Amino acid sequence: MNYLSTRGHADRKRFCEILLEGLAPDGGLYLPETYPQVDTATLAKWRTLPYAELAFEILSLYIDDIPAADLKAICAKTYTAEVFGTDEIVPLRELEDGVYLEALSNGPTLAFKDMAMQLLGNLFEYELARRGAELNILGATSGDTGSAAEYAMRGKKGVRVFMTSPDGRMSPFQQAQMFSLQDANIHNIAITGVFDDCQDIVKAVSNDLAFKRKYRIGTVNSINWARLLAQVVYYFAGYFQATASNDKPVSFTVPSGNFGNVCAGHVARMMGLPIQTLVVATNENDVLDEFFRTGVYRVRAAVDTHETSSPSMDISKASNFERFVFDLVGRDPAKLRQLFVDDLGLTGSFDLSADPAFKQAAERFGFRSGRSTHADRLAMIRDTEKRFATLIDPHTADGLKAAREQLTPGVPMVVLETALPIKFAATVVEALGEEPARPKKFEGIEALPKRVVQLPADAEAVKAYIAQHCD
Repeated sequence: MNYLSTRGHADRKRFCEILLEGLAPDGGLYLPETYPQVDTATLAKWRTLPYAELAFEILSLYIDDIPAADLKAICAKTYTAEVFGTDEIVPLRELEDGVYLEALSNGPTLAFKDMAMQLLGNLFEYELARRGAELNILGATSGDTGSAAEYAMRGKKGVRVFMTSPDGRMSPFQQAQMFSLQDANIHNIAITGVFDDCQDIVKAVSNDLAFKRKYRIGTVNSINWARLLAQVVYYFAGYFQATASNDKPVSFTVPSGNFGNVCAGHVARMMGLPIQTLVVATNENDVLDEFFRTGVYRVRAAVDTHETSSPSMDISKASNFERFVFDLVGRDPAKLRQLFVDDLGLTGSFDLSADPAFKQAAERFGFRSGRSTHADRLAMIRDTEKRFATLIDPHTADGLKAAREQLTPGVPMVVLETALPIKFAATVVEALGEEPARPKKFEGIEALPKRVVQLPADAEAVKAYIAQHCD
């Protein structure tokens, strides 16, 4: 299996090369040259597999430069009931007729990012040991990616983590999860700005090829293909739990800011998983909803990026969106560069409304979208607790609201849960008047000593900090 850049770089690379690299040299994102196809016989064989074995089967289609026995051991080490709380790993619960919640947040940091990050940590440690190398991970987080990455990488040999986050724009619980870590290989950097500033810094550093090579910079953001690939697995697992046979379509609704989670669903669908619709749920930062409604992709400036009660989705530049658009425009790198380098780079937007490809977003690729407000989230949290005795976080509430707008009779709708409510306690208290349950291991976490440095929204300042702590 070879991987190519969405922007047309001539190189073709193997999985373990792009695992440690992040962005392609031309600034593009890596994708497989082709999506492996899964037929009904294979689906039937996979249907009864435990999650770790299902992960191995799917990952094996994309990873051929790690011996099968080693990859199987990595999957078995990663996906255990001890780490994720249940044997199912991602148990499905039916809320009402045809509407399901897939629990993705039972890992170490109580968010869906653990599903991929735990695997990524083990893959990094394995490959770095095999090479006798070290890696400095530079990441950006709007909340959950940072803690998931840090908990997955803390204490890992040969790995340092430099995680940027928007200063003051995460929930107190999210901040405490990250900043309270005292491990020497973990560095938290609070950036004066919004998440998009953090993401721009990561891309700027990654595009400085000399610095990237000198300091062995890698990434755990969803621009890293390995992380997105790990997320493909739970679409198959959710499908098998929601159906009794492989001839029944299922739809998924995915709360989305950076488009990585729902892009994994797109990959699963391209492989042949019978997904009818992929619903992208957004909050007031509705860049993606605007695109799927109008064909116009228009990023917002920092001052126009709303601070909301579903803060992990307060994003106006969806970095994984480039992967989907690459498929949407027929995998034409010249057209992709025109959109993302020329149009987006010069004007901050591109317009596909008159392009025949735009219709394919819904007709061929199955995408729909929806948008929520703070009032919608509060109403959905109250309604779900009252009717189903189920407490959800505000991002999952965004998902449920969008899901109900896109239901098709007879087609199960699986909503991906994104985090446990305790991570966003203030919004839950506003909705219900009481604190959500808190796991014992996180009691008093906000009062713990914090280890964090504040820096301006400047790539050079971040590079200087990395160099200082690596030399």
